[in-house]
Formats: sequence, C-alpha cells, structure tokens
Amino acid sequence: MLIHYTRVLPSACHSFWPRPAARWHTSRPDDRRYAIMIWFKPTTLDELKERMTARPGLSTHLGIEFTELGPDFLSGRMPVDSRTHQPYGLLHGGASCVLAETLGSVAGGLVVDRDAARVVGLEINANHVKAVSRGFVIGTARPLHVGKSTQVWEIRIETEEARALVCISRLTLAVVRAK
Repeated sequence: MLIHYTRVLPSACHSFWPRPAARWHTSRPDDRRYAIMIWFKPTTLDELKERMTARPGLSTHLGIEFTELGPDFLSGRMPVDSRTHQPYGLLHGGASCVLAETLGSVAGGLVVDRDAARVVGLEINANHVKAVSRGFVIGTARPLHVGKSTQVWEIRIETEEARALVCISRLTLAVVRAK
C-alpha cells in the first residue's frame, strides 16, 4: 500500500524540506505503481553503505547492513548470532532497538537538507512479539509523520525467511538546525 505524502509534508517548502517533484518507481516486484519520493535529494544504497563503513559504530559491530531504499522506505538486515543474542540464545530486544533506531535515524536524515538540519532521537518504543534464535531479521522504516520539528517512524522487524513479525517499533526524532 502506498501512502500519499502530499498530506504529510508541509505545503510551504521550508529550507530543509523535500521538494516532492521527482517520482521513483517502487522497487518491489509485486507493486508496479509510482510513489512520490520523500528523500531530500536522490541517494543510492551504495552511498548509504559507504557512509556506514566510513564511520563504524555499534550498528557495524552488530552486522547491520542496508538492503533496500525505496521512494518512502529504508530496509536493512541484521544477523541473529552471538553478537545479537541475549543469555538464553534468542535475539536480544536491545539489538532489535539498535536496528530500529539505525534504520529510522538514517531514513530521517535523508528527509532533511543535511546542510541546514540534523535529526536526533527523542524516544523509541519497541514491542517484541516473536522470539528468533538464528538467521537474519529484516527491518523496514516508514514515516508516520514528517513535520517541521519532529518526525515519527514505524519500523517493522521480521524474520528473513517467513516474514513473520518479530518486533514493531516507533521512533520519534527531533529535527534540529545544523551548526
């Protein structure tokens, strides 16, 4: 289902708001419709991967990698292994939150003009609904609200094989002026 972001984005373009003029074809093979691109400027998956390797951190340590960038979503995957297990051998809830915050924050940063603004996390909420002990989990971040001073992103984390819901998360970001 595609969401029309003309209702979500402010009508008057602020200096760091996207100008939704370009249209991108959705990358999902089952969905051939067109959607408005919400990113401030076109970005490729390779550019995101390059940024991640240039500044390694917790997400790199956990093996998080970006897998898909659509007109209104960002997806990534994370291994479920000894780096992301809790003491009982299951996916740690904190690791799910790291995946969710990574995807939501990077996607939120792509919506603003990086010369004029930055996004920072205010709050994250996660409901863990299924245990996973091995394989990979896939997270997909989609905006619920893109406002002048805040953004709210929903991140669904699912198993790679069965696409069963593992965790549903909501991330609130503050949009602050760049110094």
